Amino acid sequence: MDKRVAPFGFAVRVYWEDTDAGGIVFYANYLKFFERARTEWLRSLGVEQQKLKDTSGGMFVVAQTCVRYLRPARLDDALVVTARLVDKGRASMTICQQTLLKSEHINNVNSASEPILLCEGTVKIGWVDAATLKPARMPGCLLERLKT
Repeated sequence: MDKRVAPFGFAVRVYWEDTDAGGIVFYANYLKFFERARTEWLRSLGVEQQKLKDTSGGMFVVAQTCVRYLRPARLDDALVVTARLVDKGRASMTICQQTLLKSEHINNVNSASEPILLCEGTVKIGWVDAATLKPARMPGCLLERLKT
């Protein structure tokens, strides 16, 4: 896939429920943020997952994740979570994702500064038959949408 294509970005605000006893985002919640961004990325391509499941009988499942944590996010932080398709097959795809701290939320830094990378990773999702959960080929209409 073309790395020059700008990633899809989804805004997330850190709420109390996202944090641990130390006041920082609990590590597993980054995966939830990633999931939301992937869902909204697909929606931006005209793919509604429930409708796709209802019409095709298939659905996505997470097959593999790899996440690297660099800096913590804290309560009330304004984040951007990205999603960019990096590999696509007939039955799976890999999405590169990042969680960034928005520059306007950074203290003592002018608003023209770059967002700070907090977390990054890849998520491989596979397509399965919803009834059997066995791997299947993605529908042609979905593959066409992913070309954009």
